[in-house]
Amino acid sequence: MKKLLFIYLAFGLSVAVSQNKQLLYNWEVTPQTLMLNPGALVTNQFHAGIPLASQFHINVGSSGVSVFDIFADDGVDINTKISNTISRLSSRDFFTVNQQLDVLNFGWLSKGLEPMYFSGGMYQELDAIAYFPKDIAILAWEGNREYIGKAYDFNDISARADLLTVYHFGVNKQVSKKLTAGVRLKLYSSLISVSSTRNKGAFKTTVREGSANIYEHTVTDLDVEVRTSGFISLDGLEQSQVRKKLLGRALLGGNLGIGIDAGITYQFDNELSLTASVLDLGAIFHTKDTELYKAKGDYTLDGIELIFPELENGEPTIPYYDNLEDDITREIPVDTLNTGYTQLRPTKINAALHYDFGRFVGDNGGCNCKNNGTKQKRVSQAGVQYYSIFRPRGLQLAGTLYYTRRFGNTLSIKTTYTLDSYSAKNIGAGMFLNIAGVNLFLAADNLLQMSNLAKANSVSLQVGLNYILN
Repeated sequence: MKKLLFIYLAFGLSVAVSQNKQLLYNWEVTPQTLMLNPGALVTNQFHAGIPLASQFHINVGSSGVSVFDIFADDGVDINTKISNTISRLSSRDFFTVNQQLDVLNFGWLSKGLEPMYFSGGMYQELDAIAYFPKDIAILAWEGNREYIGKAYDFNDISARADLLTVYHFGVNKQVSKKLTAGVRLKLYSSLISVSSTRNKGAFKTTVREGSANIYEHTVTDLDVEVRTSGFISLDGLEQSQVRKKLLGRALLGGNLGIGIDAGITYQFDNELSLTASVLDLGAIFHTKDTELYKAKGDYTLDGIELIFPELENGEPTIPYYDNLEDDITREIPVDTLNTGYTQLRPTKINAALHYDFGRFVGDNGGCNCKNNGTKQKRVSQAGVQYYSIFRPRGLQLAGTLYYTRRFGNTLSIKTTYTLDSYSAKNIGAGMFLNIAGVNLFLAADNLLQMSNLAKANSVSLQVGLNYILN
């Protein structure tokens, strides 16, 4: 059990990330801002992402603990570090991973009396979260000798992981001089999914005075389940066959679902605007290749009575532990069902106040551009952003302050300060470079920890290559 817990901590620290993309939100020079707010302002006539290169996104980190806390070469025994970490973490600390890769991304401005900007594409996503099982970790690492009478809660076990592809198509329209709105429809195709988020029950050891065995171990009101889809048909396949199977699911051959993104930009005046969006409001319907493992019941163990029969004629000893396993299985059976289930997507909400100031882009001081009926771009922008995502144990929140500086239509720089579940000192920066319509953007988080990434609770990287026609 100690080895399993060590692997859990090490794996969680190596892949834990968040989904917040504060460096791209409200950064209008990148076409990917439409993926974060379908109602963002659009100034270009056409964009096309380089296939498999228009956007790659991954964040790395964890809440409550860093790699340095466990593996630092500081002379402290690693077992002591793990014990201290278990003591410090709570059941609301989590490890998550979210990775996205744009396969296709494109958009164009329609012609007509009421022009609209259409955009679409396809991306692959891996999304997972595992909460730290505080009680189970204590039981696995320290045992229950020092915790007689403590109830170890199985509700601490909560995890979910999804691998899927998303096909999307959106429309963006300037409804009035002040309001721009957009909506995006999504079709999900699940490749693999596993979740265990609705667990309950407790394990407790108590002392019984005056009995032959003074300790009594009980499992009460146990109700644990694991839902999976996409695993059954992969069992026994060779690696090449697994890849072929997953590719078929990526091309709308998996369990399907539907969702919607919606967003707005409201311009109070030429300087101040409000943006807001809701993303992935939808669900996946797992109807095929599903399995549900469910364990439910109560069990009491007040000791094993050891019998030492005389060994005659090579008679075997009594299989105590096999009998115990059979007894537990009889009292707490594990049922395997092939029923379908519906799984909501982790919905995300963004909102921001955005302020443009400074001279107008391309203006040397002689243009009174703000009276021409349209919003002109200024060289500087600043704002404050709110972000939240719905998770099995409630909302995860983040707040960001940002500043953007444009240098003509060629270069744009964005800096951010973010306060979230991972860190209170997250400084990020992004660069957008546009040369003859070909643009590259590169953004990274937690720059203060770049000298020693092991100490960072989160590190983010986003990179993309697109063609834009203005």
